[in-house]
Amino acid sequence: MSFDVEEFDMPLEYNQNLSIEEQMEIGFKGLQSTMAIVNGANAACTFFTTANFASWHPESIRQISRKHEIASHTFFHSRYKTEDLLQSRLELEDITNQPVYGLRMPRLKKVPMSDVIDAGYSYDSSINPTLIPGRYNDLHLPRTIYTDQNMLRVPASVSPRLRIPLFWLAFKNMPYSAFKNLAIKALHKDGYLCLYFHPWEFTDIWEFELPGYAKRWSGEKLQQRLYRLIKDLKLEGDFTTMWNMLSTTRSLQPRQLNQPAVEALKTARKAPLAE
Repeated sequence: MSFDVEEFDMPLEYNQNLSIEEQMEIGFKGLQSTMAIVNGANAACTFFTTANFASWHPESIRQISRKHEIASHTFFHSRYKTEDLLQSRLELEDITNQPVYGLRMPRLKKVPMSDVIDAGYSYDSSINPTLIPGRYNDLHLPRTIYTDQNMLRVPASVSPRLRIPLFWLAFKNMPYSAFKNLAIKALHKDGYLCLYFHPWEFTDIWEFELPGYAKRWSGEKLQQRLYRLIKDLKLEGDFTTMWNMLSTTRSLQPRQLNQPAVEALKTARKAPLAE
Protein backbone atom coordinates (compact mmCIF):
# COMPACT_ATOMS: atom_id res chain seq x y z
CA MET A 1 0.00 0.00 0.00
CA SER A 2 1.38 3.43 -0.93
CA PHE A 3 0.40 7.07 -0.54
CA ASP A 4 1.32 10.11 -2.62
CA VAL A 5 2.14 12.75 0.00
CA GLU A 6 1.80 16.16 -1.57
CA GLU A 7 0.47 19.67 -1.43
CA PHE A 8 -3.30 19.64 -2.08
CA ASP A 9 -3.25 21.37 -5.46
CA MET A 10 -6.18 19.62 -7.17
CA PRO A 11 -8.47 22.70 -6.84
CA LEU A 12 -6.00 24.61 -9.03
CA GLU A 13 -6.88 22.26 -11.88
CA TYR A 14 -10.46 23.51 -11.59
CA ASN A 15 -9.61 27.23 -11.55
CA GLN A 16 -9.89 27.69 -7.78
CA ASN A 17 -7.42 29.84 -5.91
CA LEU A 18 -5.74 28.06 -3.02
CA SER A 19 -2.66 29.44 -1.32
CA ILE A 20 0.36 27.24 -0.75
CA GLU A 21 -0.30 27.53 2.99
CA GLU A 22 -3.81 26.14 2.51
CA GLN A 23 -2.53 23.38 0.22
CA MET A 24 0.00 22.31 2.82
CA GLU A 25 -2.47 22.54 5.69
CA ILE A 26 -4.97 20.22 4.00
CA GLY A 27 -2.26 17.83 2.90
CA PHE A 28 -0.90 17.70 6.47
CA LYS A 29 -4.32 17.13 8.05
CA GLY A 30 -4.87 14.26 5.65
CA LEU A 31 -1.46 12.82 6.47
CA GLN A 32 -2.24 12.87 10.19
CA SER A 33 -5.47 10.96 9.57
CA THR A 34 -3.68 8.51 7.28
CA MET A 35 -0.95 7.78 9.81
CA ALA A 36 -3.52 7.12 12.54
CA ILE A 37 -5.05 4.45 10.30
CA VAL A 38 -1.95 2.67 9.02
CA ASN A 39 -0.15 2.79 12.36
CA GLY A 40 -3.29 1.72 14.20
CA ALA A 41 -3.60 -1.25 11.84
CA ASN A 42 0.16 -1.92 12.00
CA ALA A 43 0.56 -1.80 8.21
CA ALA A 44 3.97 -0.94 6.74
CA CYS A 45 3.52 1.34 3.71
CA THR A 46 5.49 3.42 1.20
CA PHE A 47 5.02 7.20 1.13
CA PHE A 48 5.96 8.90 -2.14
CA THR A 49 6.58 12.43 -0.87
CA THR A 50 7.27 15.70 -2.64
CA ALA A 51 10.38 17.36 -1.28
CA ASN A 52 8.37 20.57 -1.09
CA PHE A 53 5.88 18.99 1.33
CA ALA A 54 8.68 17.37 3.32
CA SER A 55 10.48 20.70 3.71
CA TRP A 56 7.30 22.16 5.24
CA HIS A 57 6.83 19.23 7.62
CA PRO A 58 10.29 17.67 8.10
CA GLU A 59 9.72 16.26 11.59
CA SER A 60 6.57 14.41 10.51
CA ILE A 61 8.32 12.91 7.49
CA ARG A 62 11.27 11.95 9.67
CA GLN A 63 8.94 10.23 12.11
CA ILE A 64 7.14 8.35 9.32
CA SER A 65 10.48 7.12 7.96
CA ARG A 66 11.16 5.24 11.20
CA LYS A 67 8.38 2.71 10.47
CA HIS A 68 7.68 3.14 6.76
CA GLU A 69 9.46 3.84 3.48
CA ILE A 70 9.88 7.39 2.20
CA ALA A 71 10.23 7.58 -1.60
CA SER A 72 10.24 10.53 -3.99
CA HIS A 73 7.27 12.24 -5.62
CA THR A 74 9.76 14.74 -7.16
CA PHE A 75 10.13 18.25 -5.74
CA PHE A 76 6.85 20.01 -6.54
CA HIS A 77 3.53 18.45 -7.45
CA SER A 78 2.44 21.08 -9.97
CA ARG A 79 5.67 21.79 -11.83
CA TYR A 80 8.65 19.75 -12.92
CA LYS A 81 12.15 19.98 -14.37
CA THR A 82 14.64 17.16 -14.84
CA GLU A 83 16.88 18.38 -12.01
CA ASP A 84 14.01 17.78 -9.59
CA LEU A 85 14.59 14.04 -9.81
CA LEU A 86 17.97 14.17 -8.10
CA GLN A 87 17.30 17.25 -6.02
CA SER A 88 14.15 15.81 -4.44
CA ARG A 89 15.95 12.58 -3.66
CA LEU A 90 18.80 14.40 -1.92
CA GLU A 91 16.39 16.65 0.00
CA LEU A 92 14.39 13.69 1.29
CA GLU A 93 17.57 11.88 2.28
CA ASP A 94 18.75 14.97 4.15
CA ILE A 95 15.45 15.15 6.04
CA THR A 96 15.12 11.46 6.90
CA ASN A 97 18.81 10.58 7.10
CA GLN A 98 17.91 7.45 5.16
CA PRO A 99 18.41 6.39 1.52
CA VAL A 100 15.58 7.01 -0.96
CA TYR A 101 15.18 4.24 -3.52
CA GLY A 102 11.87 4.79 -5.29
CA LEU A 103 10.15 7.33 -7.53
CA ARG A 104 6.57 8.01 -8.49
CA MET A 105 5.99 10.94 -10.81
CA PRO A 106 3.10 13.31 -10.00
CA ARG A 107 0.07 12.42 -12.09
CA LEU A 108 2.21 9.51 -13.40
CA LYS A 109 3.94 11.90 -15.80
CA LYS A 110 6.10 10.14 -18.38
CA VAL A 111 9.79 11.01 -18.20
CA PRO A 112 12.82 9.36 -19.86
CA MET A 113 14.00 6.36 -17.87
CA SER A 114 17.56 7.50 -18.52
CA ASP A 115 16.85 10.60 -16.39
CA VAL A 116 15.46 8.44 -13.59
CA ILE A 117 18.53 6.19 -13.73
CA ASP A 118 20.90 9.17 -13.74
CA ALA A 119 19.18 10.45 -10.56
CA GLY A 120 20.08 7.20 -8.81
CA TYR A 121 16.67 5.63 -8.28
CA SER A 122 16.46 1.86 -7.93
CA TYR A 123 12.81 1.48 -8.93
CA ASP A 124 9.97 3.48 -10.47
CA SER A 125 6.24 3.19 -9.75
CA SER A 126 4.80 5.73 -12.20
CA ILE A 127 2.53 3.46 -14.26
CA ASN A 128 -1.14 2.59 -14.16
CA PRO A 129 -1.43 -0.07 -16.91
CA THR A 130 -5.02 0.68 -17.84
CA LEU A 131 -7.14 3.26 -19.67
CA ILE A 132 -8.08 6.43 -17.79
CA PRO A 133 -9.92 8.72 -20.26
CA GLY A 134 -8.39 12.17 -20.37
CA ARG A 135 -5.27 11.05 -18.51
CA TYR A 136 -3.47 8.13 -20.17
CA ASN A 137 -3.82 4.90 -22.07
CA ASP A 138 -1.23 2.38 -20.87
CA LEU A 139 -3.03 -0.79 -21.87
CA HIS A 140 0.01 -1.77 -23.96
CA LEU A 141 2.32 -1.86 -20.93
CA PRO A 142 2.88 -4.92 -18.71
CA ARG A 143 0.46 -5.13 -15.81
CA THR A 144 3.04 -6.58 -13.40
CA ILE A 145 6.62 -5.73 -12.40
CA TYR A 146 8.98 -5.46 -15.39
CA THR A 147 12.30 -3.91 -16.44
CA ASP A 148 12.50 -0.88 -18.73
CA GLN A 149 15.98 0.22 -19.85
CA ASN A 150 17.54 -1.39 -16.80
CA MET A 151 15.02 0.24 -14.44
CA LEU A 152 12.68 -1.95 -12.41
CA ARG A 153 9.14 -0.63 -12.77
CA VAL A 154 6.25 -1.44 -10.44
CA PRO A 155 2.85 -0.69 -12.02
CA ALA A 156 -0.20 0.06 -9.93
CA SER A 157 -2.32 -3.06 -9.67
CA VAL A 158 -5.22 -3.67 -12.04
CA SER A 159 -7.59 -6.61 -12.22
CA PRO A 160 -6.15 -9.67 -14.03
CA ARG A 161 -8.48 -9.84 -17.01
CA LEU A 162 -10.15 -6.54 -17.81
CA ARG A 163 -7.45 -4.35 -16.24
CA ILE A 164 -9.93 -2.55 -14.03
CA PRO A 165 -7.79 -0.01 -12.13
CA LEU A 166 -7.43 -0.56 -8.39
CA PHE A 167 -6.34 2.95 -7.45
CA TRP A 168 -7.75 5.76 -5.32
CA LEU A 169 -10.68 6.71 -7.59
CA ALA A 170 -11.83 3.10 -7.86
CA PHE A 171 -11.64 2.73 -4.07
CA LYS A 172 -13.90 5.77 -3.67
CA ASN A 173 -16.45 4.95 -6.31
CA MET A 174 -16.75 1.18 -6.54
CA PRO A 175 -18.85 -0.81 -4.07
CA TYR A 176 -16.50 -1.88 -1.30
CA SER A 177 -17.04 -5.60 -1.82
CA ALA A 178 -16.32 -5.30 -5.55
CA PHE A 179 -13.06 -3.42 -4.96
CA LYS A 180 -11.95 -5.85 -2.26
CA ASN A 181 -12.70 -8.92 -4.36
CA LEU A 182 -10.82 -7.55 -7.39
CA ALA A 183 -7.87 -6.62 -5.17
CA ILE A 184 -7.72 -10.12 -3.71
CA LYS A 185 -7.91 -11.67 -7.18
CA ALA A 186 -4.98 -9.49 -8.32
CA LEU A 187 -3.03 -10.40 -5.18
CA HIS A 188 -3.51 -14.13 -5.71
CA LYS A 189 -2.78 -13.92 -9.45
CA ASP A 190 0.34 -11.73 -9.22
CA GLY A 191 1.71 -12.61 -5.80
CA TYR A 192 1.63 -8.98 -4.67
CA LEU A 193 -0.67 -5.96 -4.69
CA CYS A 194 0.26 -2.33 -5.39
CA LEU A 195 -2.41 0.17 -4.31
CA TYR A 196 -2.06 3.95 -4.04
CA PHE A 197 -4.01 6.78 -2.41
CA HIS A 198 -3.49 10.40 -1.31
CA PRO A 199 -3.54 11.54 2.33
CA TRP A 200 -5.71 14.57 1.49
CA GLU A 201 -8.52 12.18 0.58
CA PHE A 202 -8.81 11.26 4.25
CA THR A 203 -9.77 14.75 5.40
CA ASP A 204 -12.93 16.69 4.58
CA ILE A 205 -12.66 18.29 1.10
CA TRP A 206 -16.37 18.75 0.37
CA GLU A 207 -16.09 22.56 0.39
CA PHE A 208 -14.05 22.54 -2.82
CA GLU A 209 -15.61 22.64 -6.26
CA LEU A 210 -14.25 19.31 -7.44
CA PRO A 211 -15.98 16.55 -9.40
CA GLY A 212 -18.10 14.35 -7.17
CA TYR A 213 -16.10 11.26 -8.10
CA ALA A 214 -12.95 12.90 -6.68
CA LYS A 215 -14.30 13.94 -3.29
CA ARG A 216 -16.81 11.17 -2.68
CA TRP A 217 -16.21 9.24 0.54
CA SER A 218 -13.65 11.79 1.74
CA GLY A 219 -12.88 12.40 5.40
CA GLU A 220 -14.04 10.08 8.17
CA LYS A 221 -16.07 7.76 5.93
CA LEU A 222 -13.05 7.06 3.77
CA GLN A 223 -10.88 6.58 6.86
CA GLN A 224 -13.23 3.85 8.04
CA ARG A 225 -13.24 2.26 4.60
CA LEU A 226 -9.42 2.22 4.44
CA TYR A 227 -9.12 0.68 7.90
CA ARG A 228 -11.60 -2.01 6.86
CA LEU A 229 -9.61 -2.72 3.68
CA ILE A 230 -6.36 -3.11 5.59
CA LYS A 231 -7.99 -5.52 8.03
CA ASP A 232 -9.53 -7.56 5.22
CA LEU A 233 -6.32 -7.71 3.18
CA LYS A 234 -4.33 -8.77 6.24
CA LEU A 235 -6.25 -12.04 6.04
CA GLU A 236 -4.75 -12.59 2.58
CA GLY A 237 -1.14 -11.45 2.97
CA ASP A 238 1.40 -9.20 4.67
CA PHE A 239 1.85 -5.45 4.38
CA THR A 240 5.39 -4.32 3.61
CA THR A 241 7.18 -1.41 1.96
CA MET A 242 7.84 -1.45 -1.76
CA TRP A 243 11.62 -1.46 -1.31
CA ASN A 244 11.48 -4.33 1.16
CA MET A 245 9.41 -6.39 -1.26
CA LEU A 246 11.71 -5.67 -4.20
CA SER A 247 14.98 -6.14 -2.34
CA THR A 248 13.90 -9.47 -0.84
CA THR A 249 11.85 -11.06 -3.62
CA ARG A 250 13.70 -9.58 -6.62
CA SER A 251 17.15 -9.29 -5.00
CA LEU A 252 17.16 -5.64 -6.06
CA GLN A 253 20.28 -3.73 -5.04
CA PRO A 254 20.58 0.04 -4.49
CA ARG A 255 21.73 1.89 -7.60
CA GLN A 256 25.01 3.81 -7.33
CA LEU A 257 24.92 7.54 -8.01
CA ASN A 258 27.40 9.58 -9.99
CA GLN A 259 29.08 11.15 -6.96
CA PRO A 260 30.62 14.17 -8.77
CA ALA A 261 27.13 15.07 -10.05
CA VAL A 262 25.74 14.80 -6.51
CA GLU A 263 28.45 17.04 -5.08
CA ALA A 264 27.91 19.59 -7.85
CA LEU A 265 24.18 19.72 -7.12
CA LYS A 266 24.78 20.02 -3.38
CA THR A 267 27.11 22.96 -4.03
CA ALA A 268 24.52 24.61 -6.27
CA ARG A 269 21.83 24.21 -3.58
CA LYS A 270 24.01 26.05 -1.07
CA ALA A 271 24.91 28.89 -3.42
CA PRO A 272 23.21 32.29 -2.76
CA LEU A 273 20.44 33.29 -5.13
CA ALA A 274 21.25 36.01 -7.64
CA GLU A 275 19.45 39.28 -7.07
